[in-house]
Amino acid sequence: MTVWEDLVGQDRVRTALAAAARDADALVTAVASGAAPPEASKMTHAWLFTGPPGAGRATAARAFAAALQCTGPDRALGGEPGCGFCDGCHTSLIGTHADVEVIRTDLLSIGVKETRELVRRAQLSPAVGRWQVIVMEDADRLTEGAGNVLLKAVEEPAPRTVWLLCAPSLEDVLPTIRSRCRHLVLSTPSVAAVADFLIRRDGIEPEAARAAARATQGHIDRARRLATDERARARRATVLKMPLRVEEIGGCLKAAQELIDAAAEDAKQASETVDAKETEDMKAALGAAAGGRMPRGTAGAMKELADRQKRRSTRTQRDSLDLALSDLTGFYRDVLALQLGSRVALANEDVRDALDRVARASTPERSLRRIEAIGACRQALDRNVAPLLAVESMAVSLR
Repeated sequence: MTVWEDLVGQDRVRTALAAAARDADALVTAVASGAAPPEASKMTHAWLFTGPPGAGRATAARAFAAALQCTGPDRALGGEPGCGFCDGCHTSLIGTHADVEVIRTDLLSIGVKETRELVRRAQLSPAVGRWQVIVMEDADRLTEGAGNVLLKAVEEPAPRTVWLLCAPSLEDVLPTIRSRCRHLVLSTPSVAAVADFLIRRDGIEPEAARAAARATQGHIDRARRLATDERARARRATVLKMPLRVEEIGGCLKAAQELIDAAAEDAKQASETVDAKETEDMKAALGAAAGGRMPRGTAGAMKELADRQKRRSTRTQRDSLDLALSDLTGFYRDVLALQLGSRVALANEDVRDALDRVARASTPERSLRRIEAIGACRQALDRNVAPLLAVESMAVSLR
């Protein structure tokens, strides 16, 4: 199984990356032998992967990193880099390769301090591999200051360093950075491709795999979670009942509160164990005495950890809300399809009765306004409007 197997429905991107990995091999071999580097190489020092959520941006970047570090015997004979079995491929994919750094954040942003440390590492020569590879899965979360720090490294890269940046769209990255990257666009994989992937790789029953792929409209990670996690299915079912509960103001406010409470509970469950372990580890590292008493001068470090945990919880809560808003958008998209007599496949066929009821009770114009209200709620959350206020406003607009 090659490193490209998890890249679902992205044949064009896979071909481009495989060609670049072959040219990277030729480039390193030429430099090592003192020969002139090959002309018209498809390899470059900075790449930008964009595409909708669930398309596999980070998967493509990690697969490319593994192909660049591939040490399989077939590669020396002209085979395609990225065998998936050698030590270079395996350690790159699981995150233990000495020359592959994967940056993902569970906070709302990536700051200057973290970026400066990353740039410092990027100046080092590879320790065991052919390239020093930096994979930044959330390049869209760089603050403006952090982006300017990264720009210097991308403008003047070390000879054997490769930057792989991932973002939803070009507009999410500073123009000065994206102009110095080779751009690859990933598309949303088809429902059939996602279902086949879940059956083949995760052993999910075909009917459940197809239902999950259809409900998430090609979002691979969400489809896997929906097919394997009973809580995810229950949460989705609750969200899809919201359009039937907003017929009067009291129902709107109650539904909004329940949505916020569910997101907060998700954040609590995700962070509770991690936060406790981090706190205990920090206390042990700072030399906490028996009974939990901390040495003098350590209050600042503990406060910094608490602030980080709070920001992480906020990110988790917003991600949970965003997932609920995606499900709501899909619901009204299906309603609109029914109202217009479209033959497009419905994402929420399992709640067809609710779709028919809402479609009969409204018009296409009202469905479009409801979809716009959900988009406005998303924008409000991005601008740090209080989540409950934003969701209540949306719920009232859905009436």
